[in-house]
Formats: sequence, C-alpha cells, structure tokens
Amino acid sequence: MKKDIVSAIVKSSIVQKLESLVPAYSLVGDSIFFSTDQFPWAKQLEDNWRVIRQELNQVLQHVDALPNFQDIMPRQQRISQDDGWKTYYFYAFGFTAQKNCERCPETWKLLKQIPGLKVAFFSILSPGKHIPEHRGKHKGLIRYHLGLMTPEPQSACRIRVGGEMAYWQEGKSLIFDDTFPHEVWNDTDGYRTVLFLDIARPFRFPLSLVNWLVSQILAFSPLAQEAKANYQSWEKRFDMTVK
Repeated sequence: MKKDIVSAIVKSSIVQKLESLVPAYSLVGDSIFFSTDQFPWAKQLEDNWRVIRQELNQVLQHVDALPNFQDIMPRQQRISQDDGWKTYYFYAFGFTAQKNCERCPETWKLLKQIPGLKVAFFSILSPGKHIPEHRGKHKGLIRYHLGLMTPEPQSACRIRVGGEMAYWQEGKSLIFDDTFPHEVWNDTDGYRTVLFLDIARPFRFPLSLVNWLVSQILAFSPLAQEAKANYQSWEKRFDMTVK
C-alpha cells in the first residue's frame, strides 16, 4: 500500500511538471477553447459532415446494441452508470476497430488523414442524459467534437468547459482542452451525437517527444488493454445482431 501511495505521488508530480511546461511549448497556446484555424484538418471534416452523418444514420439503426461508454472503459462508471451514453469506436491508441471502420468507410478514410489522432468514436447521448463535471488527466491531448446531430432547443443541449458554456452545431467543430472541468447536458427529446476525437497537442521539441512517449505508454497500459478486450467482446455479439 505504501509503495502504491509513493508511486501515485511521483506520477502526480510528473504530470504537474509537464502541465507547467505546456504554455511555453504548446504550438496552439494554452486556452480552454481553440479555433479551427489552429487545426486545418478540421475544415475537411466540416466539409464532409453530411457524408459522416449518413454513415452515422446506418449505425443508429442499432443504437440499443451499441456499447455504453463504461462498458468499454469501466473506470468511466464514475461519470456514467446507465445506458444513456453510447459509443461506436473507430480507433484508440493504436488499436483500430476494423469492422466498425468497414461499416463507415468514408468516415474512416477522413480520420486516417488526421495528424496525431489518438482516439475516435461516435459519442451518442440519449435524451435527458447528463454527464457530471469531470476533467481529463493528460494535457498532451486536445478534445475535438464535430456536431452531427444537435437537437433543439440549442440551450438545452450544451457543454460547460471551465466557466464557459458552449453549444454544438451540426457540421461545426468544437475544440477544447478537456483538463478543464467540464459538464454536459442533453435536456432534449432527441439524440445528441458528435464525432469525438482526442488529438495529440502540437508541441515544440523536446515536449513533442515526451508527449509521443506518453501516448506509447498509454497504448500498452492495462487500461488500454482492458478497453480493447471489452470492445472485441462486444464486437462478437454485435456481429450476430447485424447479420
């Protein structure tokens, strides 16, 4: 137990040290929200959002069979315990959900062109779903949402990041630093769906190398391996559903 506590303290101090370096080394600054001008690939996603939406519509025909977020990543039970947050994975830290990608070939074609892609999935919130305040732990990633289904009224479907409120729009990007506390509401009668990405934050050397190494460690971590196994178990069941 004592060893675990010491290890946690050491890890915490390393994370804090890395975060303190972000303002000096980040090529996109250190703010809550970012603009699409800072991530040129976002324009291509926006230009093709209807193509992505069309493939999403096929996926949503089986929405009840899709895995909940916590089914793939059990640690997320702290923020979601019900069936209100469905996922459809394409990619996560080196693992490609091949069959999912084959069902959405145009979406996958676009995703493969994104530099620094670490995680990609459709994030589907059911009517009335609330995700309580939480924060990411790794400032080396930047969170990206492409609005695909944004039910009305807009004011009832929203995200608060830090002290700022934002609203999704269909075909538009929302880019933010998820290490700021954030909270989500879908107080509407419709599904809210976004293309959810985690992207490696662009850094100057040597923090760029450190960030790459952290991603490699995450890819081989027990948490990532557990998520991969959970996804593969779901995929076998889903194949039987759609055949």
